[in-house]
Amino acid sequence: MIRRAGRAAVLGALSLALAGCAVGPNYKRPLVPVPDRFYGDERAAEARSLADVPWWDVFDDPILKSLIEEAVRNGFDARLSAARVQEARARYGIVRSQFYPAIDYQVGWQRARANQLLNPSGAAQTAWSVDVGFSWELDLWGRIRRLSEAARAQYLATEEGRRGVLLSLVSDVAVAYMDLRELDSELAIAKTTTAAFQDTYDLFNRRLEGGAASGLETARAEASLALVAAQIPEIERAIVARENQINFLLGRNPQPIPREDPLMAVPPDVPPGLPSALLERRSDVRQAEQLLIAANANVGAAKADFFPRLSLTGLFGNVSPELGELFSHGKTWSVGAGLLGPIFQGGRIKRSYEAAQAQWQQAEIEYEAAAANAFGEVSGALVDRTKLVETERQRARAVAAYQEAVRLANIRYNSGLSAYFEVLEAQQQLFPAEISLAQTRRDQLVAVVNLYRALGGGWPAEERTAGAPPAAVP
Repeated sequence: MIRRAGRAAVLGALSLALAGCAVGPNYKRPLVPVPDRFYGDERAAEARSLADVPWWDVFDDPILKSLIEEAVRNGFDARLSAARVQEARARYGIVRSQFYPAIDYQVGWQRARANQLLNPSGAAQTAWSVDVGFSWELDLWGRIRRLSEAARAQYLATEEGRRGVLLSLVSDVAVAYMDLRELDSELAIAKTTTAAFQDTYDLFNRRLEGGAASGLETARAEASLALVAAQIPEIERAIVARENQINFLLGRNPQPIPREDPLMAVPPDVPPGLPSALLERRSDVRQAEQLLIAANANVGAAKADFFPRLSLTGLFGNVSPELGELFSHGKTWSVGAGLLGPIFQGGRIKRSYEAAQAQWQQAEIEYEAAAANAFGEVSGALVDRTKLVETERQRARAVAAYQEAVRLANIRYNSGLSAYFEVLEAQQQLFPAEISLAQTRRDQLVAVVNLYRALGGGWPAEERTAGAPPAAVP
């Protein structure tokens, strides 16, 4: 007995030791080149970053805040990404269940009459049975552990994907809302300009009827009026389309979007932060790394298929001709162990291993590409924000100059020093200049949103830790 117990202890210790061995490469993060500072930002890099600011502090507009909150709560993309996370978490749990033995039961009843040679009396016999069995694969080479690592990484990648969806949703709602407010400005400009051209046309039409104006002047005034007035229904059509887009992002049916004046001002300039911190903050980069971890673990799982699998099985039960005696007579049991290993598979296992290695190489390239794309997006957003400041200044200067030209042209016309063509020409030049200025101011706000998205957003710390997966099995 002592020898048997010692032998069993040795076998158990050996199994635990082998279970701690996992074949295949352990994950190491690939080295990617990180610049000292973002291209397009002339300031010295500092740790403080716009991405550390929560979105409700970046977008200082009560209406916009309420729209974003509703989108995060009810938006189709937000709910869909949350469901994907739940699925990935469940699949991770399915894989982890392989660490434990599977226990099943079976209950049966049978009534039969054997061959008359074996049963001369010809009496029918009844048999009741109940069995409890178990099977357990000992993870000698770490196959199950590597599969669990891959499933956990897939789950974390899905969670990072959800955070990326939420950040994109916040950004899309903000951009659509800013587009809507800019269209409101365009509509106001178009209505004001139309009213001015209407006054001009009425003036020329009255003078034409009185014989003091030519048909050419009246025709040109009417054409200018029609061109600007035609913009009003086009802008109104674009406004409804933008409202429908926002409603879809919010997960609701079409309805008017409330607005209030004035539009939010451009937030103060905040540094982008350290380039090295971008890889830890961007959800798409973090997602790509988790997919790389999963691919690395799958290489180990594929390599473990070259080695045999050790399984333990057991069966405990009873068989009795009477149901009342089922648990008092006819006890049966069996315990066994089996070793299953490949001899010839026609190259299947080797090709599966090679495919897993190729998938790892693809995941590594995708991670490097995600990192490079992140630096490029931040650089582009920084340049946009910087250059749009000068663009806005020059277009505001042009609008002021055209407004002064309209004023001077009216003075000259009223003084009899020029024809009304000068006034008409100045008004025609002012309208597109005002539209361009409104669009540039919209672009400045959009540049802040794009920079915020490129930097990885500013979700609170508790958002990053929400829904953390169960601890990995050692």
